[in-house]
Amino acid sequence: MPPRRRFRAAEAAAAALLTLLAAACGSRLPESDFTHAARTGGSGSAEPIRVGIITSATSPVGGDAFTGPRDGAKAYFDRLDAHGGIDGRRVEVHQCDDGGSGVGNNACVHRLVDEDRVVALVATTALDYAGAPRVSRAGVPDVGGQPIGAAYDTWPHLYGIHGSSAPRDGTPGWNGKLYGGTEVYRYFKREQGARTAAVVSYNQAASTSYARFVERGLKAEGYRVVPEQLDFALPNFRAAAADLKNQGADLVFDALDTHGNARLCKAMDAVGAHVTAKVTNVQNWTSTVPEDYRDSPRCRNALWVTGSSRNYEDTGNAAVRAFRDATAGLPTHSQWQLEGWAAAMWFTDAAEHCAKSGGVTRACVDRFVGGSRDFTADGLLLPVSFASRPDPPTTARACLSVARWRDGTGWVSQGDMNRTCFVVPELPYEP
Repeated sequence: MPPRRRFRAAEAAAAALLTLLAAACGSRLPESDFTHAARTGGSGSAEPIRVGIITSATSPVGGDAFTGPRDGAKAYFDRLDAHGGIDGRRVEVHQCDDGGSGVGNNACVHRLVDEDRVVALVATTALDYAGAPRVSRAGVPDVGGQPIGAAYDTWPHLYGIHGSSAPRDGTPGWNGKLYGGTEVYRYFKREQGARTAAVVSYNQAASTSYARFVERGLKAEGYRVVPEQLDFALPNFRAAAADLKNQGADLVFDALDTHGNARLCKAMDAVGAHVTAKVTNVQNWTSTVPEDYRDSPRCRNALWVTGSSRNYEDTGNAAVRAFRDATAGLPTHSQWQLEGWAAAMWFTDAAEHCAKSGGVTRACVDRFVGGSRDFTADGLLLPVSFASRPDPPTTARACLSVARWRDGTGWVSQGDMNRTCFVVPELPYEP
């Protein structure tokens, strides 16, 4: 059995949390394909292949929070078109900003699916994916979307970037419950010797709910857990930082927004709270760390991140280097950009296969992506599959990508993500 990709329980919950808190406040593309465009006949020689990208670009949580996958996918398609497209056809990208609302999302789905007649959606990153049932009913493959919420574990024809083994029959997960593994906590226990973990949250429903899930996972791995709850209206970060220091916390996990994270780190530096790791999620795996945490150099250099894709800083890897070369003009870089690039690669594999076997249609792309077994985007992703299972998992072999921040260097990978694997329990939660 291949390693299971990490279920993105933490990332999905954290992204949804940010919204609530803000409201309250075929063949892959080796380098040779990019240097020999003439053999495809050149782009523009036939009707383009239309794809849609839905992004909550102007969501309540900020203009840059969800644009990474879109930017990565566009960079891939731009480079693809510059070197011949798919079977001589360029990829025509139709973008739609849903504004982070369900109404806006439904409008984007209607425009792209019904009016623009895109063959697929790619790298969807929607704060409120209200249009997911409509996409599914239309049989439009949604390839490589970010699992913010439960849509990619609920509806057929939707293929999240990290896969799913849920039945996807219109009900989230298994009878309304999703499952997440404890591999992150196992990693820090075994590889870093951590034994005590603080979990910092607000006294707000979504925040406390997510914190409880993290606490359950930590306790399942034998940690002593130190809960720290902040008043959402008047949070005392310094008091929380002082207590986690006094309690001897090795790790800090949080159920806070980005601004709250920065303030917590500043308070930790102020009181001298030194930890093995301040653990964040893939959404914060970006090059903006020096700016986001400019007031807390010690805590900044204790930032660790975990995920299911290869570190965008690993330019010694050919696939990462291709991504970085194509996105060199972007002002910042992020892990979500790399995952958007991988989503575009996935669609391209499907479209190239379909072009050779009857035509690039929604149904053909859907069959190809839905039949994926251990797709890795040339090694950028942990193996992705969509083999549904009737019963929920109780344990799984789960692998993860791990990196830590170092000033002057950036995100430094910690081991090989394909070998950093653990057999861990899978814990249920309600989305």
